[in-house]
This record gives sequence, C-alpha cells and structure tokens, in this order.
Amino acid sequence: MVWTGTWVAERLGVELIGDEELPALLGLALRRNPKRAHLLVSSVLGKHVPQRPSVVYGSGLDLGRRVRALLGDEEAARSVVLGYAETATALGHAVADGLGLAPYLHSTRRPVAGVARAGGFEESHSHATSHLLLPEDPKLLAGDGTLVLVDDEFSTGNTVLNTVRALHERYPRDRYVVVALVDMRSPSDLGRLDAFAAEIGARVDLVSGAAGTVRLPDGVLEKGQALVRQHERPYEPAHRAAAEAAVRIDLGWPEGIPDGGRHGFTPVHRAALETALPTMARRIAEAVGDGKASATTGARAATGALGATDAPADTDGPRATDAPATGAPADTDAHPATDARAAVPMPPGPPPAGPRVLVLGFEELMYAPLRLGTALEDAGHDVRYSTTTRSPVLAVDDPGYAIRTRIVFPAHDDPADGPGERYAYNVAGAGFDAVVVVVDSTADTPALHAPDGLLAQLAAHIPRVVLAVVPSYAPSTPHAPSTPYTPQVSDAEGHEDSEAPERSSMLPEPLRGPAFSSYAPEEVGWLLQDLSDVELEAPTEEREEAIQSGGAHYAESLPVEYQPNARYQELFHSALESSAARIARAVGTVTETVLAERPGRSPVLVSLARAGTPVGVLMRRWAAARHGLDLPHYAVSIVRGRGIDANALRWLAAHHDPADVVFVDGWTGKGAITRELAEAIGAFEETEGITGFDPEIAVLADPGSCVRTYGTREDFLIPSACLNSTVSGLISRTVLRADLVGPDDFHGAKFYRELADADVSNDFLDAVAARFDEVTGTVDIDVKELLAADRTPTWEGWAAVERISEEYGIHDVNLVKPGVGETTRVLLRRVPWKILAKRGADADLAHIRLLAEQRGVPVEEVDELPYSCVGLIHPQYTKGATGADGKAVVSQ
Repeated sequence: MVWTGTWVAERLGVELIGDEELPALLGLALRRNPKRAHLLVSSVLGKHVPQRPSVVYGSGLDLGRRVRALLGDEEAARSVVLGYAETATALGHAVADGLGLAPYLHSTRRPVAGVARAGGFEESHSHATSHLLLPEDPKLLAGDGTLVLVDDEFSTGNTVLNTVRALHERYPRDRYVVVALVDMRSPSDLGRLDAFAAEIGARVDLVSGAAGTVRLPDGVLEKGQALVRQHERPYEPAHRAAAEAAVRIDLGWPEGIPDGGRHGFTPVHRAALETALPTMARRIAEAVGDGKASATTGARAATGALGATDAPADTDGPRATDAPATGAPADTDAHPATDARAAVPMPPGPPPAGPRVLVLGFEELMYAPLRLGTALEDAGHDVRYSTTTRSPVLAVDDPGYAIRTRIVFPAHDDPADGPGERYAYNVAGAGFDAVVVVVDSTADTPALHAPDGLLAQLAAHIPRVVLAVVPSYAPSTPHAPSTPYTPQVSDAEGHEDSEAPERSSMLPEPLRGPAFSSYAPEEVGWLLQDLSDVELEAPTEEREEAIQSGGAHYAESLPVEYQPNARYQELFHSALESSAARIARAVGTVTETVLAERPGRSPVLVSLARAGTPVGVLMRRWAAARHGLDLPHYAVSIVRGRGIDANALRWLAAHHDPADVVFVDGWTGKGAITRELAEAIGAFEETEGITGFDPEIAVLADPGSCVRTYGTREDFLIPSACLNSTVSGLISRTVLRADLVGPDDFHGAKFYRELADADVSNDFLDAVAARFDEVTGTVDIDVKELLAADRTPTWEGWAAVERISEEYGIHDVNLVKPGVGETTRVLLRRVPWKILAKRGADADLAHIRLLAEQRGVPVEEVDELPYSCVGLIHPQYTKGATGADGKAVVSQ
C-alpha cells in the first residue's frame, strides 16, 4: 500500500522519522496557512480520514487505560480529563472512558450565553487559535487532582504549555499528564516540557501511541504555499432541492445526557449513554436500509475550492476528475470504490453485509457520532466515521496523498465569528451507500438544508443521506458571564481581591520591537499578528481595479512599498526640519488636552495603526518628559467597512479599564475612520457586553473638524505622512483577510526588516521630541484656549468632500481623499486621477507636487478649499485607465 504522505514528501523533501507504525498512523497534506504549510493527517483520529469507529474509539480507550495504570485507581478517580477542540474532542472523551473514573471536559470555540468562562488558552499553529473552557460546574477544574490533557498530536508543545500556564495560575495542582496519539516533537523541543515542569513545580508525564518527528528542509513553507497555489482551483457547489437531500430521523437521545464534553461529562452520564446506544443504532440502521451498494456509487467524486481533486500530471494514480465541475455525481467508473477504500484498513474475514455507511460528525461534535458508529459496528454493519471541519486543506486525488477529495459548504451553526466555509474530506468518491449526518440542534439551521448546504452537497455524491439531530445540551444551572475587566480592590488589611481575566489568556501578548518594528519595546505594543512571511503585495493598478470592481477589499492585500528617490528623501528631511517645532506644539497640545480631560486617571494610549502610531509614541514621550508619566501605548487595526479589531478590544478590556483607553490617530480627512470607530465600538458593546470605551479619537491635526480632541485644525505637512513603513517602525498597513486572520486572531501586518537601511522612524520621533522644551509655553496657552472653546465638530470637511464628489462626477466619497496626509497616501498607494491644491498653500505641498510629477498626475489650483489639498482616486478604474507609460490619464 502506498504511504499517504508520499506525494508531499517527494515534492517538499519532508521526512517522517520514528516508530515503525508511524506511516500507518499519519499521512501528509498541504494547507493554506502562513504559519505551517504541511498538515499531519491521522488515519485513526476520525477527522479527515473516514475510519472504522472501533479503531478510532479503541485508540483513545487504550491510551486512557495506560493513564489509569500510570496513576492508579485512587488518583485516576481524582483526575479530570481535558480534550482540545476541534480535532481531539472525541479522542479526549475516549481517553476519559479508558480511565473510567474521571469526568471529562473539552475546550470549545463556541461561546454559550449565560455560561461562565473558566479559562482559555492559545493554540498558536492552528487555523483557529483561541479556546474557551465552559464547564457547567465551575468547580470542575478547581480540584487538586491530576489534570490529563489530550490532543491528537504533540508537536512543539506550545499548546500544552499555554494551557498549563493559563490553568496553573488559577487552579494550581501537583501533577499533569499529557496524552497524544503521536509525539512528534523535534529534538530541540524535547526538553521544554521538563523545564516547564520544573519552573512551575509540578510533575508532567507524557503518554503517546507512537513517537517520531517530521524533518522539514529549508524553505518548506514557501514551497508548500507554491504547491497549494499551483493545485487549487475554484469550487462550484452542487445544488439539490432540500427535500431531496436527507431523511430525518428521531434518535431518541436520552434526556439530560450532554451531546459531548463542552460543559462536562461524568461517569454517570457515561453509563446512561451506554445503555441507550443500541436503541439509537437500531433507528439509524432502519433509516439506512439493507440495500446493497449501487454499481455507480464508487464513481462519485468532488472538487474543492482549496485544491482540485485532479491527480498531478506526473502520477498515474486513480483520478476523480471525471466528476463534472458542478460537483454533480460522475457517470463513469474512473474512480472505483476499491481504490478509495484502500486508505482504510479492512478487518480480517468477509466484509459485513448491507450498505457501506459513513457516520459524519460535525466539527467539535465528535463523540456522540463516534459512539453511534461503534454501536452500529457492534451490530454488524459496515461503518466508517469522520467529521466535518473548519480547516481548509488542499485536495489532490493521488493514492500517496492523505486528502483525496473534499466537499465545501457554508457554515450552518450561526458561528460567533460570522459565516465561512466548512469542509468534509475523503467523503466524495469513497464508495459510501449512505451517510448519517449527526449535528446538534444549534446547527440544524436553514443553512444546513439550503440548496448549497451540507446535506445537498452530500446528496450529490452519496445515494442516501440521513440526518440525526442531537439536542444541544443546555446547562441546568446557568452562571453569570465573567466580567472582562475586574479592578483590584484591597480589603482593610491590604489584601488584593481580584479575579484573573479569562480572555487575556486566550490572546497572545503584544508584539514589540526589535522582533516586530524598529521602535523600542517600551514605546509601543502591537496588538497584531506577524504576517511578515506571507506574500501580500500587489501592483497598485491591479489592487485599484480589484477594489473598485468589488472583487477585493483594500485590506486584503498590500501595495508595493514606495521607495523614495534621493530628491524625495531630501524633501522629507527638509520638511521635518522646518515643521518639527510645529508638530511638537501639536503633540503637546493634544497630550495636555487628553490629560486635562481625565484628571486623576492614567490614560492608556491606543493608536490606530499605522498612521496613529508615531503620534502615540510622541504623546507618550511628551507625558514622560513633562509629567514623569509612563503611559501604556498599544497599536491596533481598524479597517474601513470592517471595523476595529474586536480581539484587540477584548485584550485591552482584560488588561486595562476601558474608560482609560484613548484612541489616537495622525489626522482626520473627511472623518470616515471617526465614524467607523464609533459604529464599531457600539456594535462591540452590544455583542460583547463590554462597555466603557470612548469612541472619540485624539488626533494631531483635524482639518476636517471631525473630532473634539486635537493638536491643531490646520492642514499642514506632517512629515510622517510623506513615507510609508520607513517612518512607521517598518510596519505595513494592517491586513484583514479570512484565510490569514481567523475569528480569534488579531489583524495582521508585516515587519519590513529588509528596509532597515532606509528607516527614519526614530529620526522623525527624535527630531520632534527635541523641540518639546521650546514649545512648552505656547502649548499651555493653546490648551487653556482649547478647553474654554466650543470644540464641537462641524464636519466641514465631510461637506466639502460630498460637494467635490458631485462636482467632479465621481459620485463616491471613498474616492475623494482630503488633506495633505490623505493626498500623500493616494499618490503612494492608489491610482490617482488629479490633485486639487488650495491656492497659496505651496509651502506644505512640495512633496505632493513632486509625487504628482513622477506619476503624471495633474495638479489643479482651486479656491475655497478647507484643506491644503485633496487627492482624487481615478473613478471607475480599469487597467485601460492609464496610458502606455503607466501614468494616470488626464481627464478630458
């Protein structure tokens, strides 16, 4: 039999080294993931590869029995088993069954209203990283017995260490046992567990089914991503009428028995479920029927959005490409069932009579369908088991590749992170005569039954689809949700009474220089994820056409970083020299205004990346120089049309009082981001129940009269607007793209380390800060006048933008960018059409005129403009809108 890792190993040079049984347990596949391109695919987990339920369940039972032998019966009865979502929820449950005496809990990515979070942790390499712990009994994790942590693979050890660290701070104990199907740590990771155990003063044991490691050659991530791009192709779903898609049955699920371990599962629950399983299995068998497999079943196949099912041209393995592009059943025998079944070991002796059945679970809901599968198998049926998943994996129809086919369908459980694609692997083309889809009632939605939903997609490949719905378990005693921010309160004796915030342990700590950005680590913490290794840049013209056509959002890619020539660099340094004092005055004014409006409190500066970040650093420096304050400063992402990064807000609420947060930006144009922030904060408060954030923005310059807190309302040249990353700590504009930023991730950005020689970020900061002393007296006068004045925004700039949009026939305010800073961005990042310059504002527009000259953009002098200049993006842009030299065409 061909090893199902051969295809990847031959192309990437990946090696699987270790115990002899490893090739039978693990295959290899590829996925689009910026952190790890390869995927270890277990043949005994029951997630991606359909397997006999007895094999899947038996693997976990065996590990649980080994843990019980290690601990002894007395300690086993005091222990708690914790499994990891989504892949190891059933495995952990089976381990708990093997222990026999221990309650079970698995992490979840589905928040439940009214259930308190008992903690959380981070899985750094996963497609969706953050985990919640929601036990019905809040004391479940509070005991001092052994905690048994179960995952499908133990690779770097990061996930386990994150878990133990988060839980040990809150529920310290003396012993932990880590359980995994395979121990795949590299030599460099082998000592980390022991070192960590010594650090926390606890014993940590490891129990695994097999051990080995994956040897990865240099450049494997880039090569893997290239292979994914080469073999992926668009997915066209099958469409079936909902009435044809499935037969619904009543399982008769026993009342009061949890559907899994999301809220806890005790030995009492275990015994009740065992009693009910045979009856439920009989109902499934009746619905499936006893008909023989159809002659054409084996020809059924699928296509996939992240990867075609085509076998590569240089292989001669079985192919599923005879299926139509629509995903409808094929009418050929090009993909015989015997080939599709070859990856699954068959039991000795003749195969069971009757149809070949797949029991298909749903994401985290793995244990209930697994036990239904074992009950069917015990009754003599030919059964396989697997589940759907969130994880996108490339499908390649080759015997040496672990993911042969995939079915794509929309999420159907109204997930908290919004809609998205879900997947079922190795189901199409595998020769199944019937599939039993097991979901909980929360996931039994119209989307499940829709013409492009899971049931219809399965019906395009499998003759009979049966739907079994397990009632979603509702905890009998709801608990109040935990408070994201709990200030410390001292009692009469000075003892602090505080509860550690749960969400803080789920999200990573801020990125800091010099590992991320050229700023000093104390200057700013970036609440972002590092996407430096991902190719995100696209030519300006391609981006513009995609954005204006609606084919892409501007935050899904990055413009190629503008590299200024010697003449432009000279302009920057000249502008910095002439305006440093003016900027210092504005910095002092806005900082003193912020402090005066919050007497007795210490503001937390939160810059809107990236234009706000240099301003936030300067405000922090002013507060330190003038008042001796050490203000916290972070940078977060906000995206027009998508809102502010909600995970960043959660992190801030877990570490600071939201009432202390002051949002900071460089300048206002027409006020779009001001409105975006206010709407995003309102939506966040409504959905999260976390209140206190003030949506007001403090800016250096407010020429559009959009905010109350500002350093000046003049539209003048701020030199930090002249450049991109090289004046902003070498950080790119922020990125928000579904395949790179999961629902529990911070937004992303790149650190352009390679541009270090051109970096002037700290030169800019130092030049402005050097002028603080000379402007102190002027700042005091400015602040006194500002605090006594009516600073109500007039939105004068927005009115001007609407007028310009209509006068110039653009009819889209998003293509009108007012102010020196925004006009500079148009010339550096977008396809400009023309520049409107206020007559007499030449002193602040030298760099604007130079950039316009370089790009062939006309500059039109106008009167009665509230800004020094306005940049107009080319309306209705297509590639034909530029001349042969690539410069913008002058409007006729």
